[in-house]
Amino acid sequence: MNAQTRRSLIEGPAGAIEVAIDAAQGLRRGVAVISHPHPLFGGSLDNKVVQTLARAFSQCGWDSVRYNFRGVGASQGVHDEGRGELLDLLALIEQLQPDGALALAGFSFGAFVTSLALAPLLERRPIDKLVLVGTAASRFAVATIPPASHERTLVIHGEADDTVPLSAVMDWARPQSLPVMVLPGTGHFFHGQLPLLKSLVVRHLSA
Repeated sequence: MNAQTRRSLIEGPAGAIEVAIDAAQGLRRGVAVISHPHPLFGGSLDNKVVQTLARAFSQCGWDSVRYNFRGVGASQGVHDEGRGELLDLLALIEQLQPDGALALAGFSFGAFVTSLALAPLLERRPIDKLVLVGTAASRFAVATIPPASHERTLVIHGEADDTVPLSAVMDWARPQSLPVMVLPGTGHFFHGQLPLLKSLVVRHLSA
């Protein structure tokens, strides 16, 4: 992402997990772990939306941690349809052992995996901020967000998303009374709208 990005490997359930960390700017608030889109369709920690999320978190005082799911880049293992990827995410958080606040974010398939991590994590610690972008609700069984976490959660979706229709996200959100922020005329990858995406996430993190 920039010259200060630190890349390393940590041990995960299927072997090494490739990690990229961008340090917090200004007063450090905690650690944000950001999950990327589907590994079988080119998703990686270098995805533009994932990098945009990392920039927003770093700007707001979070150490931004991007990582490659198993089988992507230098991460070992093979794609496991979300099951093993959840274990990767939980293992990464355990290895990082964030001593301050913890935030989670995910894009598309990464939002699905992030949703699965909420329940086991909330049994042990609070999640300070949650950001779900392009949530893949038409393709996977995205977990519900506990009501107590709603005020800390930002869900963003493009009105013109033809990969994950907005209607699928609304069908997921409606029973939960979970608000969804819709970007008019925007597709799944937020082409031309990444600065707006970043500003909306910054606003949420600053609230």
